[in-house]
Amino acid sequence: MSRILVAVSSPWAAQKVVDPVADLAKRLGAEVLVVHVSRPSGGQMREQEQANGEAAIHLLREKLQERGLNVQELLMFSDDIARAVINTAVERDVTLIVLGLTGKNVFARLLAGNVPVELIRQTKIPVLILPPDWSKTV
Repeated sequence: MSRILVAVSSPWAAQKVVDPVADLAKRLGAEVLVVHVSRPSGGQMREQEQANGEAAIHLLREKLQERGLNVQELLMFSDDIARAVINTAVERDVTLIVLGLTGKNVFARLLAGNVPVELIRQTKIPVLILPPDWSKTV
């Protein structure tokens, strides 16, 4: 059976990938693993990022399960988000990694690191990147 890992960064990003991930998983007969990786910062910032991550993975899991899909979720902490996603994908025998871009500007990407680029550079698993304004009707 195929397994799709969907890495989400926020509830907004999770909501944006529901339709394409559900469609793809059904077509492939795939299970879905919803993942959020937070950086292990301290204090209130970590609490907020963890809360956003939990909200994102719960939202996406619920929406995909409503569509009849088998979904698991995982919240992790790592300084190297791309490596954490790749390691999880390998450990869980994932056949496709899906990322929903958040629409961050270039400056925000420089501060946070460019996870999509690092992930693509470091993995042999196919990666599907969904832009923030993707629509089936386009």
